[in-house]
Amino acid sequence: MSEKFDLEKAFSDLDAKVLALEDENISLEDSFKVYQEGIDLIVKCNASIEEVEGKVRVLEENGGTHEFQRKS
Repeated sequence: MSEKFDLEKAFSDLDAKVLALEDENISLEDSFKVYQEGIDLIVKCNASIEEVEGKVRVLEENGGTHEFQRKS
């Protein structure tokens, strides 16, 4: 069974990957690897956020609920 996805840790990991890519001493091969890892994390973050948004309900004045809608 897989571990629960930790969005905050993923954001922290993304920050570390950005810093690694900004390092002028990183090799081209390593930069591709770090970049791909970052893209994979972004995909997981987006999926996690979309899953949470789908579950969020906003209570209306009349006691009804509706799906949370992301603002564009």
